[in-house]
Amino acid sequence: MARFLQTLLSASEPMFSVGMAKLEQTTGHSGVDTRLIADITSKAHDVMRRLGLDPRDSTGHEVFLALIAAVRRDAAESLLVDCDFVMLPIDGQIVSFNLIDVIENSHFGLSFENQSLSHGQRSLRGEIVKRYNEHLRTDETVTREIASSIGLLPESDLWYNETNARQIQTRNKETKMVPHVLSVGDIITNAFIKVPDDQAQVSTDDEGYKRLSIELGAKLSYDYVDIVEAAECAPNAAVSLSRLGLSSSLMTWMGDDAPGKAMLEYLKGENVGIEEATVENGVKSNYHYVLRYGADRTKLQRFEDYSYDWREPSKKPDWLYLGVLGEKTWPLHEAIMKYLEENQEIKLIFQPGMYHLRWGTEKLKAFYDRAYIVILNREEAAQVTGGNRDDMTSLVQDMHELGVNVVVITDGPEGAYASEGDKILFMPIYPDIKEPYDRTGAGDAFASTLTAALALGETLETALMWAPINSMNVSQYIGAQKGLLSKDEILKYLENAPEDYKPKVYEG
Repeated sequence: MARFLQTLLSASEPMFSVGMAKLEQTTGHSGVDTRLIADITSKAHDVMRRLGLDPRDSTGHEVFLALIAAVRRDAAESLLVDCDFVMLPIDGQIVSFNLIDVIENSHFGLSFENQSLSHGQRSLRGEIVKRYNEHLRTDETVTREIASSIGLLPESDLWYNETNARQIQTRNKETKMVPHVLSVGDIITNAFIKVPDDQAQVSTDDEGYKRLSIELGAKLSYDYVDIVEAAECAPNAAVSLSRLGLSSSLMTWMGDDAPGKAMLEYLKGENVGIEEATVENGVKSNYHYVLRYGADRTKLQRFEDYSYDWREPSKKPDWLYLGVLGEKTWPLHEAIMKYLEENQEIKLIFQPGMYHLRWGTEKLKAFYDRAYIVILNREEAAQVTGGNRDDMTSLVQDMHELGVNVVVITDGPEGAYASEGDKILFMPIYPDIKEPYDRTGAGDAFASTLTAALALGETLETALMWAPINSMNVSQYIGAQKGLLSKDEILKYLENAPEDYKPKVYEG
């Protein structure tokens, strides 16, 4: 294990291995190097996956270029927020994931072979010493003597502290430029099960409903199962916002079981903050089954009973994205509204779910009045306003009268409508690149992308051009997140958009 760290630090052998063994012996803190290497590898692989690279077959040069590209699209800070000490040997060449190293590589145009490693190496030396000093049995004086003898301590503690301070300043400077969005809502794992055509049949009952039938008691085969973690409106939005370059975190509730742990790891890999996620002991995480038969799907769902306690966000958001929540969450909604009233600068994005609609407009009047953006479909808008679904002008006006600043009404494959109060814009869909595979989450992709564009300072017109692209691409995959795009990818689609792909003033 010491050899791995020795390679990263360009340390001398055999003194380095001997010194590491002494550190373990004198502190009684075993397995530090093993856990550190595991953390380094895990963090590096998470970043690679976020860059769209497969850790198993990506070259060091590919990773290096992808990190440079992240700097140029202002995504490096959020991507490398916890990677100060992370470096990885790939194909015999070390790649640094340290933010300062990566910025310098980009700024000075350094080649892969001559890339900056010094900041990552300094941070790694400090991390090793810090981890050994954390043990109760550690004599810090002895630890520092051993660490110094093998070059783990920097020549000047002052220099090292200044370097760390510069890293923090760089992070803070970039972070201030990126809006932070807190998404709030339920989270589930979906298991998509493909039922073969010959294993079931569809019939129509006396009331006209279609029924999916399988042989009772039989042992039936299935074609495949796809597990989609961390799904539902708020998690979909959180991942989408993160991929689009915003600072994103999620407040949600789950159980202390394997699906819950898997969802948290997935969110971390998508660079979504999980500090506000609540893990409840003795409760299962939401786990749903989706039967895919032909072009249709039948969902078996169960929502677990959580506390739904509100917690003060560890980082005050610029925007709060309120998505789907269960039936027993009204006290949570009251706490959310109280928080918004105390923090008037926070903008609310409201995407009503089933229970929001069941509760009725009067009960949620404060949310509509407080909302900066409300996103719903045509039928939902009619339900909220009590208006005629076919009268788009009245639907939009009635939503504005409730207090909503930006009204967005989607209409499936027919397009979408949006208004800031002065006029209504109509936006067509982006042409499908091929036949849609699964439209699950297309609406969430539209809503979150439009939100991201507005949060980044784009106009409503531009936001309307971004949103259908992400919605279209999500429909090419199973689940609501696999097809979510980055900002750069959306802009590339825009370059090849049809000439008439633009918002138009709706005349009614």
